[in-house]
Amino acid sequence: MSDSTATCQIFEVAIHTSPGPTCGTFSRLWLSLVGSEGETTPTSVNDQQHLLPGSTCLIQVRADGPLGTPVLVQLRLENRAGFPDVGWRCSSVEVCRLSEGQGSAPEDPETQVFLCDRWLRPADGVVELRSGKLCLLKDETEEKLKQHRLRQLKHHQELIRWRPFVDGTPQCVDLKSAAELGPNLSYTHNSPPLNMHYLKGFAGRLEAWTSFSELEKLFAHIGHKNNIARFLKAHWKEDWFFGYQCLNGSNPLLLCQTRILPPNLAVTSDMLLPFLPKESSLELELQKGSIFLLDYEVMNGVPANIVNGKQTYMAAPLCLLHLNQEGQLVPIAIQLHQTPGPQNPVFLPSDPSWDWLLAKTWVRSADVHCHLLISHYLRTHMMGELCCVATLRQLPELHPLHQLLMPHVRTSLQINLQARASLLAVGGVFDQAVGSGMKGMSTLFGRASARIRYRSLCVPDDLSDRGVDKLPNCFYAQDAQRIWDALHRFVVSWVDMYYCEDDDVQNDSELQHWITELNTHGFTHSSGFPQRFHTKAEMSKFVTMIIYSCSALHAAVNFSQLDFALWMPNYPPCMMRPPPQVKGAVTEDDIMSFLPDVNCTCRFLMSLTMLSQPAVNFVPLCHYKEAIFRVDAHHGLVEEVQAQLKAIADDITERNSGLELPYPYLNPALIENSVAI
Repeated sequence: MSDSTATCQIFEVAIHTSPGPTCGTFSRLWLSLVGSEGETTPTSVNDQQHLLPGSTCLIQVRADGPLGTPVLVQLRLENRAGFPDVGWRCSSVEVCRLSEGQGSAPEDPETQVFLCDRWLRPADGVVELRSGKLCLLKDETEEKLKQHRLRQLKHHQELIRWRPFVDGTPQCVDLKSAAELGPNLSYTHNSPPLNMHYLKGFAGRLEAWTSFSELEKLFAHIGHKNNIARFLKAHWKEDWFFGYQCLNGSNPLLLCQTRILPPNLAVTSDMLLPFLPKESSLELELQKGSIFLLDYEVMNGVPANIVNGKQTYMAAPLCLLHLNQEGQLVPIAIQLHQTPGPQNPVFLPSDPSWDWLLAKTWVRSADVHCHLLISHYLRTHMMGELCCVATLRQLPELHPLHQLLMPHVRTSLQINLQARASLLAVGGVFDQAVGSGMKGMSTLFGRASARIRYRSLCVPDDLSDRGVDKLPNCFYAQDAQRIWDALHRFVVSWVDMYYCEDDDVQNDSELQHWITELNTHGFTHSSGFPQRFHTKAEMSKFVTMIIYSCSALHAAVNFSQLDFALWMPNYPPCMMRPPPQVKGAVTEDDIMSFLPDVNCTCRFLMSLTMLSQPAVNFVPLCHYKEAIFRVDAHHGLVEEVQAQLKAIADDITERNSGLELPYPYLNPALIENSVAI
């Protein structure tokens, strides 16, 4: 008997193609097994079989030398002459030892599953799959698997690189277009049919709207089916609704309780006395915690855009609000510039009605910029991209955090590349219809990034710091806290599966390289982001923040915006005249001359219409397509968090059924798992 016969091992290998209609391929597939002691020569899989969607190809692989336990499966696609180069999506490969040595079969053959769940292309070269559970680097027992982790990260670091976006902001992925992402970082957003019919015909009108009645004609066609927009149009001039939007509108992140008046807000106790309860005073209301502030200091001195060949204007308002005895939050003083002076009056509810309405409109316009660029793009889109790039570069696929985070951040690369090529580019909507324009946008991004604080990104800290956590009518705060708690419990349980002690966190070099990468290419050191992770609790909070920002927060600030903008005077993207310097000089006709031109209004609303439509194929929060979430203990954790989110969704639905103006944006059933639009 020869030595080669004595050491021969035979394996049955099942190669599973994913079931999607385009998952099959014409290309030839080569397969090798890498074991703890050796590896097999490449075997052709589909000479006589076909890699059809949903199919399984069975082959036998012979190891003529010592192989040991299979630890890796190597796959390589090769183009066939005369056939188109189409990718192949593999779901998994199963390896079962049939015999070894002199042909004896093991009594209880064990099947190893090598999950793939990805697209492969001939251009990818050799792709390695590994079996086994998710694990930390310290738990790897095979040196070949440790080396596999390193090779994978090196490969990703060569493909996925950083580049500056705007000075002072988190960096972005160094790719020119979404086409460069490849199939595994791309996705298809199937939008429902969009009706732009009544907005498209205004592109040639470069002048101002002539009257509110003209705007009402447009709204009758574009907003008549939107119940929230119809309610808004009926109440947008009312002070209580102005305050309501600060809590539950498209930007519920700026309002702060204040117990000390800003020194640059030129109000006095006597000035505000008429708007406070009898027998009270400004000092008493400040002590009680019933005074709130909107401060748009980040807008101060931001250069304004040229729209339709005309100069637009910006303001950086300070707005004081009072929580009255009816539980309503109402504005009581508005100063349109940061520096007090005789040409910067403080507007009051007792001023002429058009003065007061115009002052509130200036606040709303400033809020548009902070909402679109800071609360929305910076805090959700850029956060997702920052985390996605760092995860690909520093956490190998078998790291438990890689698998947990990628379903929540993967889509951010494609949508951000598309945004930078269109909405945020020369000729895009920000360039042609928004007051900040390209130059102002860059200034705002840089300033806002420098002002970001880690606590403001963590829901419990943010709500408490801003003093809105106990407000009875702050539905955003109520829903956000419950969703955060459910996500946090899920993350803590996930972390507990892989980290027994805090020492495991401190000694996880891959994890520490990840947080270093995030800080190096993210926000400033003064932001309060953890520079290292010392405890499981620290890490769990940080991961919860990322998942919340890329799912629930994005839902709150994105899918609300069209509802609050369809009646444009409530959400003007630019202002065509400078802020008033005196009181008593504004009429109803004057109001129209401040608002965006007709074509700007309609172009802006067309963009929001597109951005505010959830995909037909959207993935709800904590629902996962990836196979890893259906195996082992992961499945139980997913079922548990889904049940908690379902209970929250049921409660929100019941609450909203009794509200004249519902707050639906944080209903978990409507929250997408990631930033995908």
